[in-house]
Amino acid sequence: MKPETLLIHAGRSVDAATSAVTPPIHLASTFERAPDGSLPHGFVYTRFGNPTRQALEQALAALEGGVEAAAFASGSAATAAVLQSLAPGQRLLLPRDCYNGTANSVRQVFAHLDAQFVDMTDLAAVQAALEPAPALVWLETPSNPTLRLTDLAAVSSLAHAAGALVVCDNTWATPLGQRPFDLGVDLVMHSTTKYLGGHSDVLGGALITKTATPWWQRLKQIHVLAGAVPSPFECWLILRGMQSLAYRLRGHCANALAVAEWLAQHPKVEAVHYPGLASHPQFELAQRQMLLMGGMVSFEVVGGAAEAIAVAAQVKLWTRATSLGGPESLIEHRATLEGPDSPTPPALLRLSVGLEHSDDLIADLAQALAVL
Repeated sequence: MKPETLLIHAGRSVDAATSAVTPPIHLASTFERAPDGSLPHGFVYTRFGNPTRQALEQALAALEGGVEAAAFASGSAATAAVLQSLAPGQRLLLPRDCYNGTANSVRQVFAHLDAQFVDMTDLAAVQAALEPAPALVWLETPSNPTLRLTDLAAVSSLAHAAGALVVCDNTWATPLGQRPFDLGVDLVMHSTTKYLGGHSDVLGGALITKTATPWWQRLKQIHVLAGAVPSPFECWLILRGMQSLAYRLRGHCANALAVAEWLAQHPKVEAVHYPGLASHPQFELAQRQMLLMGGMVSFEVVGGAAEAIAVAAQVKLWTRATSLGGPESLIEHRATLEGPDSPTPPALLRLSVGLEHSDDLIADLAQALAVL
């Protein structure tokens, strides 16, 4: 089935008990055994499994093209499960410009791992970092917040040749915008809080595996024993949000391109980062690897942090907030959030382009940039 159809039907069916078209939320924390001690429906306790979570996991696996999925309480919890699956001292490679939360988790919580941050856009640097061979290579593309791209097929090939497993954070692209499994990736991570949930009202994460390997069994064990599972209500919200993803994402992408093109012509804008622009240094890779260019844009104003913060302070329609993927457009001075050691350019503003009319979004940015 096409993605639009999968999003409507995967993991969903008419309720057998009531004929309700919308699946119910199974809030139960525990499930009755049969007189002989068996589990008639396979459920024993919600931390181990729940009908609503199972429906979400089935939908996620189908959409991403994997064989199984595990839903987590947040994207960070899903990331932590992957890191927990590694033994102390095992090597892993990560992008130098990966999500700040992932980098902090590695440095502050999983410091017992031998982590190396690499410029994943430089294949020679990746090749050099693969000796000695790491257990895991973590990828994120487009990157947060500078929207640099990693060649998933090339890096996956290099990593596999070295005996490493490959994980891709596909949150920004979504399964509709990028297909990591088709490019050699072994495991995909999502913050389902973002585009999959799509309404800024739920927190969640997910891991999806390409094949049912022993490593996947280990990850599932960590999932239920560590207990970082979402509640049934969160699962239901994400499953509901996914139904409109295909049409929402097209709107995000169209608006993002319009905003990026306008910003690229503005005299007070030093640089625009968006893979859909022909001026993006990796435009050719974006055309080859991505199906949709996404709803995230970042730009650098003329000046520095003070000028960027002044622009963000002036907006009326954009909301000054973190996160992304909701219907409302957000603006954020990313370096402020990341702290004094942030590698993000101080003049950079990150945009999550929402579903308002692009003319209104551009008009608001125009009056905000007039402060410079």
